[in-house]
Amino acid sequence: MKPLSQIIRSSRVRNGLTLVVIAALLLELTTAVQYYYFHRVLERELEHRAETELRMKAILIKGMLNKTEQLLRDYSYDIVDSIHNPDVVSDVLLFMVNANPDVLSAGMAFTPGRYPGRGRLFEPFAKVENGRSTLRQLAGPDHDYTKMPFYAKTLENGYPTWADPYLDVASYNGKDTLITTYSMPIVDHRGDTAGVFAIDISLEWLSDTLNARHAYPSSFDLLLTEGGELVCYPNALHINAEDVPQVHRLINDSTVERHLSGSGRSKVIDFRSENNGDKGYIYYANMKGKPHWQLAVVCYDKEVYGTLARMRHLLLLSMLTALVLLGLIIYRSARSERRLHLASLEQERIGSELRIARELQMTMLPPAERPAFPSRTDIDTCALLLPAREVGGDLLDYFIRDEKLYFCIGDVSGKGVPSALVMSVVHALFCSSTSHDSNPAYIMQDLNVTSCRNNDSNMFVTFFIGVLDLPTGRLRYCNAGHEIPILVGDEVSLLPVKANLPLGVIEDFHYEMQEIELKPGSTLFLYTDGLTEAMDKEHRQMGLERPMAVLRAFCGMEQTTPGMMVDAVRDAVKSFVGGAEQSDDLTLMAVRYTPSDHQLTLADTLMLTNELSQVPVLNDFVARITSQLQMEPSLAHQFKLAVEEAVVNVIDYAYPVGTTGQIQVDAMSDGSALKFVISDSGKAFDPTEGGRVDTTLTAEERPIGGLGIFLVRELMDSINYERVDGKNILTIKKKFKP
Repeated sequence: MKPLSQIIRSSRVRNGLTLVVIAALLLELTTAVQYYYFHRVLERELEHRAETELRMKAILIKGMLNKTEQLLRDYSYDIVDSIHNPDVVSDVLLFMVNANPDVLSAGMAFTPGRYPGRGRLFEPFAKVENGRSTLRQLAGPDHDYTKMPFYAKTLENGYPTWADPYLDVASYNGKDTLITTYSMPIVDHRGDTAGVFAIDISLEWLSDTLNARHAYPSSFDLLLTEGGELVCYPNALHINAEDVPQVHRLINDSTVERHLSGSGRSKVIDFRSENNGDKGYIYYANMKGKPHWQLAVVCYDKEVYGTLARMRHLLLLSMLTALVLLGLIIYRSARSERRLHLASLEQERIGSELRIARELQMTMLPPAERPAFPSRTDIDTCALLLPAREVGGDLLDYFIRDEKLYFCIGDVSGKGVPSALVMSVVHALFCSSTSHDSNPAYIMQDLNVTSCRNNDSNMFVTFFIGVLDLPTGRLRYCNAGHEIPILVGDEVSLLPVKANLPLGVIEDFHYEMQEIELKPGSTLFLYTDGLTEAMDKEHRQMGLERPMAVLRAFCGMEQTTPGMMVDAVRDAVKSFVGGAEQSDDLTLMAVRYTPSDHQLTLADTLMLTNELSQVPVLNDFVARITSQLQMEPSLAHQFKLAVEEAVVNVIDYAYPVGTTGQIQVDAMSDGSALKFVISDSGKAFDPTEGGRVDTTLTAEERPIGGLGIFLVRELMDSINYERVDGKNILTIKKKFKP
């Protein structure tokens, strides 16, 4: 037997040790890159969630404040009309607090000496106490309102002013109440300043607003004044209340290091809790417009990156275990050729397991971002929105995701700012729902449930949602009481739709999805009632027949574009109404389906059975295709991973256990993009409808189409699923340069 020193000096052992060192370095490098990439993904997700929460809370708060501003403006006209009679002004104040439960008190502070018979200072003040309204004169030696901020600041500014929120001690119904004051200068018909009109409203609803829908379980929100004074924070049990003073102090400390978020919409402060040492992040920003209050959301590192840290520890532990096994195998192989052979087999097995582990980790990548639009040849769109006022309640949107065109059009009951606020919320909900669902009826159901909740104003929304599959032309749609779209092809007709109820009427209403196939060259024309109800000076409505007659002129025209149709209908409306004032918001949208056949430079087909043993055959097929296209290795590897994940998904779920089925894989390329079409005759299942994968779930809890489709979305430019003639058809596509 050779001495151990000679064994160590043998080339076989040296090569083995070299391989161990290289493998260790590569595994460590791979782990570091994966950790960095996942960390960046979660960091972007944190920013998106935090800023979405700030934006939604700001919309809700501004909605309540705008309601107060409108109320003060409405009653200011009555104040001005009755300014000559102080008793009538007092009656207006008393009526205001009686008619508006949200108003705690209302007062009119007249300029000194306005009414000599009432004294130098005169301030009638109406207030609700214990369910009863009272009226009294506040001004006196101990109450000089001319020195108070609400009076002096409002007259100095010359425009309505919000006061910073403050806690009024036991003034309303015997309890401490968080309130704010909104005041505006009053000018009489002669142009003289008559005084300041002000109302107090309760801000008790702020706590409920800040408690709703947090980015993470332990997240919480704060509301601060523009000067940094803490106004309100949630009283939920899950928050770490001891961190609130620290967060408040950090926001107001100008020496604390902070930076702008990636979007530039908010400022970010990294901190560590003085209470328990947890690392956290503060995202805060000022609300747009007046009042310029600050909203802040606090998130904790353990909830954002906790799963990633645990995954890294487990991966490092498995790596160390694998390296120890490799070292033991090499040491034992030095004494026996047979053991060396067995060690080599073990190394191959472990290497294979490590590669599979890496592919499983790659499935945690998020779905691909939405592609650029409208730089495509298979779809053309044009839209026009003309509000009747400065802002309107109409909505339209369209975007492409997973080779599907999502589009919607809607109309809120009423006009102006309230309708615009409601529609902005509906639009945000539409964007959120379509990120994880492609069924228009399900999306409409989600929007309706949310629209019905807290709908105290009884506003409703007519809405139409369409999802057009671009490769097949299949249009799925759902209508919620909206105007019927017009289909322009060889002839002009109305799209067959079921009316359904508008959003915000009945929470448990069941919406039905409909489906048609758009012919190439056909156009779907959508509109709001601002088109059919447009009125001329004699108050005659335009109706539907006139627009249909305009669109009928485009039938059979190959060079027609959606922009031409929208312009023609808009011009027809202008011609009809003449000089009459626009009575309602006008929204038009045209979607033209123009698929084109590209000349293929490569086309090949592979037939497989639903067995995992077919995966090597599949990989050889993909390798041959990418080799023929002279594709660079890294991109070819991406196609291999994506196609393998997609086919394995079909093998696992398409056919019942013990059943043999066929899987067809078609490869097609026009020289600039490569497309794989995977079809089977198994049971219907859409692996893409699950949306973005939740990486906080365990492997057993993840639904079908989770991490595998997650990986395919990351690697490919687009992924699309359709059920056609009893077949599941999954298409993945990516552009490349040879």
